[in-house]
Amino acid sequence: MRTQYCGELRGDRAGQTVTLFGWVDRRRDHGGVIFLDLRDRSGTVQIVSDPERTPEIYALAESLRNEYVIKVQGTVTLRPEDSLNPKIATGEVEVYAEAIEVLNAVRQQLPFQVSSADAESVREELRLKYRYLDLRRERMRSNLLLRHEIVKTVRRYLEDVQGFIEVETPILTRSTPEGARDYLVPSRANPGEWFALPQSPQLFKQLLMVSGFDRYYQVARCFRDEDLRADRQPEFTQLDMEMSFMSQAEIMELNEGLMRHLFKTVKGIDLPETFPRMTYTEAMDRYGTDRPDVRFGLELADVSDLFQTSGFKVFSGAIAQGGVVKVLSIPGGNDRFSNVRIKPGGDIFRVASEGGAKGLAYIRIREGGEIDTIGAIKDNLAPDQIATLLERTQAQTGDLLLFGAGATDVVNASLARVRLAVGQELELIDPDCVSLLWVVDFPMFEWNADEKRLEALHHPFTAPLPEDRHDLKTARAQAYDLVYNGLEIGGGSLRIYEPELQEQVFAAIGLSEAEAQNKFGFLLEAFNYGTPPHGGIAYGLDRLVMLLSGEESIRDTIAFPKTQQARCLMTQAPSDVDAKQLKELQIRSTVQQPPKA
Repeated sequence: MRTQYCGELRGDRAGQTVTLFGWVDRRRDHGGVIFLDLRDRSGTVQIVSDPERTPEIYALAESLRNEYVIKVQGTVTLRPEDSLNPKIATGEVEVYAEAIEVLNAVRQQLPFQVSSADAESVREELRLKYRYLDLRRERMRSNLLLRHEIVKTVRRYLEDVQGFIEVETPILTRSTPEGARDYLVPSRANPGEWFALPQSPQLFKQLLMVSGFDRYYQVARCFRDEDLRADRQPEFTQLDMEMSFMSQAEIMELNEGLMRHLFKTVKGIDLPETFPRMTYTEAMDRYGTDRPDVRFGLELADVSDLFQTSGFKVFSGAIAQGGVVKVLSIPGGNDRFSNVRIKPGGDIFRVASEGGAKGLAYIRIREGGEIDTIGAIKDNLAPDQIATLLERTQAQTGDLLLFGAGATDVVNASLARVRLAVGQELELIDPDCVSLLWVVDFPMFEWNADEKRLEALHHPFTAPLPEDRHDLKTARAQAYDLVYNGLEIGGGSLRIYEPELQEQVFAAIGLSEAEAQNKFGFLLEAFNYGTPPHGGIAYGLDRLVMLLSGEESIRDTIAFPKTQQARCLMTQAPSDVDAKQLKELQIRSTVQQPPKA
């Protein structure tokens, strides 16, 4: 039987006989003595096979190769002073092997090197195809152990400190009209009817509040059939929570305690007792985004009033059509950002265009407050307007002003992207700084131009602020998002718990009474049987692990992720199924397969 994991051995074990299992990380032959690095999930330890001390196993040790699975029995010995290895936790000891058993060999060439000592850059497609090998590597092993530590810490805090209970909610549920596209599952037992995989446990956790389980949580699997990015997957994991009889302030306070405990336990980081709050309106005005990175300045300034009657029609025309003119002031930007970079084809222009902008106007501040820009702008700026512009942006000699003009959402999105790109290039963002910020008072709804209707900004079960209930179409929501270094890691709200108000919200997003009953009748009925006030929050666990591990993609925090085409390269899923299976489900595919070559 195994006595210890490899990474657990320390000097206090010297002289003890141990039994270890693992993979050969590396084999080295130093003047007749064989050294093996034995690896398991806990780390590595050095195994020594000496032809004089253990001649009976020396030949076997010599034949071992990387990734062989072996069992080792031997004595823990302190390493000589000149061979200590401070880079690994077990670097003060080694194990003199007295018995080695090969449990399994490697029967074909490895697609890439697994050992961290032989680290190489491997294409992600290859890593995903041989994920079981990739997971043996130090980087992925560390990420999954961190993920485990995060989940364990959260469970202990919620259950042991805050009195939550974990409840599992269904995976097979019904399709609802809000949110991303559902993954659908045909029902063989009920021909012509379909289940949907849950995009979140939202309705079930609210029904648990109706049921009296006033503090629920779940590490929940969720599914969304949507376009993918580095921080999205078709199946992902949420840390889901719901609470009854708590105000918004109390829910936020509880979650601040959770985050303080998590960051301290897992990363040794001390967070403040209370996180800053910022309204949605303030975030959009100052940063152009509802998930601002406040670790650096470069705030946006609205200068629409200065250009409302300007002869420069790009600015005045945008304002006349209900848009805005905003400016981003870049200290010392004249020396760093040439016209070529700002104009079409340049990298700064490209960043702005990713947010929907068709271009960027600019003004360069010269000596004595003189401005340098295109004639159409300069000729339509009076001296007092220039003075006001410089005062509002606090621009100095050598600074660069970048302007966005157009629809408010486009200007905000484009300048927010430019702000972040500039902040990174100018190294204004301290990578060691940890900033957690609550954004609150979101609008209840946003306009869907394609469908010509309002849709819920978060979801249609979010309660409005009490003072805004008289006009739901313009109401603010009792919603709150937690933003970590410019990325949303969690979002929640107080929920609607009165059937009349819920019906009004359904009507506001264009659901008829019949549609609302068809889709959500069970929820509306439950609200008639004594529903407590309640609210909750859900964290994107994959994204949280990504940020705490320093990775750039959530694929590197998930054991078996999908590609950006929603495919599993390892199992080759999705795949064809037998015609018999489709017949049982009464499904016929309309996809035209290309002829085989």
